[in-house]
Amino acid sequence: MSEENKNLEDKASEALENTSEEVTESIDNSTETVNETTSKAKDFAENIADEAKDVLGNATQKAGEYAKIAEEKASALAGEAGEKLADFADDAKEAYTEAKEKINELLASEEVEKAKAKASEFVGDAKEALGDVTEKASELAGEAGEKLADFAEDAAEEIQEVKVKTKNFFQRLFGK
Repeated sequence: MSEENKNLEDKASEALENTSEEVTESIDNSTETVNETTSKAKDFAENIADEAKDVLGNATQKAGEYAKIAEEKASALAGEAGEKLADFADDAKEAYTEAKEKINELLASEEVEKAKAKASEFVGDAKEALGDVTEKASELAGEAGEKLADFAEDAAEEIQEVKVKTKNFFQRLFGK
């Protein structure tokens, strides 16, 4: 029996050695696989982070361009409003001049007294209307300029807020 025990012990030792070698080899293979997977995941995360930075940079640049375009358009609109106001004032001056000429013609006619009274009334109304129109046009131009400036300022604030939120999102996403 002792030889049988010895054979059993030898087989058990051999089986233990084989199992130990297989476990060690399996652990080594698993460790290598985990390391490779971790490296790939890290590379993938870095690529995504780089792409996100590029996208954020592009978005910031585009937002800046849009804000600049909005500001330029606002300035152009304010300039156009000023030009139209100047044209309107010129037209009003021409109308006033024409009215004055017609009044002078009426003063030279037979019905001078009636014409003087009507002319004075017409001139007063024309001056008042011109003053009202000029005042309204100035108010409108001022309001348009303020609203466009506010719009450009609001757009810049929104862009900044989006930039901060996007940055925070990616920081939370990648834990940086």
